[in-house]
Parts: sequence; C-alpha cells; structure tokens
Amino acid sequence: MTAPSDVPTEGPIVVLGAGYAGLTLAQEIVRRGRGKVAVTLVDRSPGHVLRTQLYQIGEIADAAGDVRRWLVPLARVFERTSVTFRRGDVRSIDLERRTVHLDSGELPYRGLAICLGNVAAYYHVPGAPENTQSVYRLSAAQRAAAALRASAERSDALPGEQRPRVLVIGGGSTGTELAAEIATTDWSRLVGRAARPPDVFLLTGALTFLAGFPPAVIERARATLRRIGVTIVHGLNVVRVDPGRVALEDGTVFVCDVAIWCAGLEAPPLIRELPVPHGKGGRIAPEPTLEVPGHPGVVAVGDAIEFHDPMTGVLAPSTAQAALSEARIAARNLLARLSGQPLEPYHYRERGILVALGARGGAGTVGPIALWGSPARFLKGVVERRYSRSVERGEPSRLL
Repeated sequence: MTAPSDVPTEGPIVVLGAGYAGLTLAQEIVRRGRGKVAVTLVDRSPGHVLRTQLYQIGEIADAAGDVRRWLVPLARVFERTSVTFRRGDVRSIDLERRTVHLDSGELPYRGLAICLGNVAAYYHVPGAPENTQSVYRLSAAQRAAAALRASAERSDALPGEQRPRVLVIGGGSTGTELAAEIATTDWSRLVGRAARPPDVFLLTGALTFLAGFPPAVIERARATLRRIGVTIVHGLNVVRVDPGRVALEDGTVFVCDVAIWCAGLEAPPLIRELPVPHGKGGRIAPEPTLEVPGHPGVVAVGDAIEFHDPMTGVLAPSTAQAALSEARIAARNLLARLSGQPLEPYHYRERGILVALGARGGAGTVGPIALWGSPARFLKGVVERRYSRSVERGEPSRLL
C-alpha cells in the first residue's frame, strides 16, 4: 500500500463524468465521508442522463423535445450535500501535476475518479459517422427519433405497398432493444395519421447475436424479434455507409430510410491518450482495486475501463449494473487511499440481465430465475423507475 504522503492532503476529490459510474461514486463518497469530504463533479450536461432508457425511441419521438423523463437535474440530486457541480468539458488530464484542464480553466485535485464513459466506435467504416444515427447520447437519440418520425410521416407517399426501411447496425443489447422498440411502436398514433409500419432489419455483423448473454435468453430474443417482424442479418460486417445505402462485406447493398449505428463503443480520445495501460478500444486497464496503475489516489470506473476480475478472469461488461457496483468499491478505495487505509479488490458479480423486446416483450434472468415476455418487460420497467426515483432523491441506487 502506498503511504498517504504520496497523495496531497488538501483539495477536493474530483469526479469526471455524471453518468451511472460518476454519479454513484460521488454519492458513495458523500455517504462514506458523512458529508465532510469535498467533492467536485464535472460534466458537460446539467443532468444525469438515463442512458439505459434511450432505446425508448418511440416515446422520445412523442416527447416533442421534452427530455425530463430521461434527464435528472444534477442540482436536484446534490442539493444540500458536499458535492459541487461544475459544468464544463474536460480537455485533458495531467496525472503528474494532478490537474484537470477544463474549457473554463484548471482544476487541481486531491483524488480523482475518471468516469468519462465512451463514444461510438465506427471501426473506420467509410461514411458511418456521417450517415447513421445513434442512441448513445440523449441528443443523438432525439435526432434518431426525429428521423424515424419523419420517415413515418412520409410513408403514405411511398409507391404501392412499400414501407419505410430502418436498419439497426449492431446485435448487442442496445441494437436488439432498439430494433424491437421501432418495430412495435404505433407510428400512426404518434404522427396523428395513417403511417405504414417500417420494415426493420437488425444487422448483427460478424459477432454473435447478443454475445455474452445466456443461450436461453438469446434464443428467446431471436424468436421474439422474428415474431414482431424484425429481420436479423447475421455474420456480415458493414463496409460502407452512404446516404440511404448500407453496404455489407459480401457485396449486398441495403437501401434504407434510416440507419442507426449500435455496433459498439470505445474510449474517447481523452482517455486513449493518457499515458497509462490500455485495453481494447483504448479503455484504461486498472489495478484490481480500480486504481490507475502508477497513480495512487486516481481511480477509473465504468465504460472507461476494461476490467478482468483477478479471481475469475471474467471481463466485467460495459453495463450500468457493472458501473454502479464498480463505483461503490472505487469510492471506498479512493477514501481509503487518501486516509492511509488498506484497499480492497473489486470482484464482478452478475445479479441478472434483462432485455426489453418491444412494447410488451422481454427476456432475461434474475439469479437462477428466467423471465420471458411481459413479466421480463415489466420488471425491467420497475428497475428503471426505481433507479430514476432514487437518483432524484439523492439516495444510493442500484440496477438489480
């Protein structure tokens, strides 16, 4: 264990990012420090975005710009606490000088938590960033929802029985939930007149559909998508995207009205450029204690890291559930480091996994119990609502 003299004795603990990891970590420091530890939370947004709910694309389209359902104001979360919220963009991190450079100036820190999340990974596919939508950010989900709504509004002008075609690129949980949501949204009700339902295609690429999920969940999800009219295209990567056209590696070209990219995530350039060990996608490879190697008093959590459990070798997934559990241990270890106490390793434990599959469908497991259909979708909604309510009240929160 590094002596406490290796870290400053003055200054705030700075938390970069107010996503699931950063928000939980800041709350946990307040709880463990009994409100006596100064915390500065930095984020470019004034609110905590409920990213696990951004697949609700029909409801976002119907909200007409009202994002209150998906954005919890940080001022409300941290009122009457020791957390100071500072809105701004992080430009760089100087780990040697223990300083964060923001667009509004420098911010020295005593302890640091890097919780900056991730960005869409386009894998150098020509045209993908410019010609696809995404749902990884609230503003991006709003643009995707607007594009889908506009497509529905134009659908009655299509020749013959032709329907709008929507391509969802990526066969992970985000792409799967989004494809199901698009296919089961009542677009006629949403646009206020007759609209032809879209033909939805889920392009999974070369990776296994819902890779890492239990086989029974994968099979149930595949059957549900087929039943609600989603066509799954397996095994072929996208090699080019032009306006209204998506080309696959076998030469197949899909003409489409809307293409939405859900094919993966990587660390933002700011994290990729840090002089620390990195894993796949530029993510930070932390110590078992979630500290950044060589930098005592600096932790990294959530989508910004690639973490392999030291006991099992299992890779912790980039999920909100994992981010919340990591944040609790990281907060404990950050405070322990600053007070000279022993640190503990983090061990990932899967509590359960739930996938929403359209208006009334779902699949998942909670412990040894498998759930299908409406019960799975209902439980996922309960979990999401419970989390958002606990965040609004400033209480410790969890997903499952």
